[in-house]
Amino acid sequence: MDGGGRPCNPYRPWNRGPFMPVDRDSPALDLPLADESATERLAERLAAVARAGDTIALSGSLGAGKTTFARAFVGALCRLSGRAPEEVPSPTFTLVQTYDFPGKPVYHFDLFRIESPDDALELGIEDAFAEGISLIEWPERLGGWLPPERLDVALAPGPVANARRARIVGHGGWRDRLKELSLDG
Repeated sequence: MDGGGRPCNPYRPWNRGPFMPVDRDSPALDLPLADESATERLAERLAAVARAGDTIALSGSLGAGKTTFARAFVGALCRLSGRAPEEVPSPTFTLVQTYDFPGKPVYHFDLFRIESPDDALELGIEDAFAEGISLIEWPERLGGWLPPERLDVALAPGPVANARRARIVGHGGWRDRLKELSLDG
């Protein structure tokens, strides 16, 4: 119950401040990604440790590699579960694509076209946060609905064509999981 006697909703907006508040205990990890394959390998490593209830916020400009990351993430889960690969279209127009995996459905959101953070509720984002893995492109559009316990993956162009840079910040339990993965080495 909250201070007003109302039940607490664990997926209500946590803050109304700026996008992706700084977690002082979560240092950023900057990784060079030499090409698209490196982006895919990063997604595969993270997919191997992702579990139901995880949110991965994928930020970056148009063409930065967010959908490439999501495709590789879902592809890795297909391989890990012994399934044939699935087509992973960009959810730019559908806004959300769902992939069923035992015990952890994956919800791939593209929020570029939503007009307000509350529009995400109509997409079932609260259910996704509760029961599955949420991959969210354009997470800044969620405002205060973005969970504080999440993995931020910001992608940006690298120094040469097809290269990217990834800035990764783990919040909450993701801090320790990133340390175990040793992504920097």
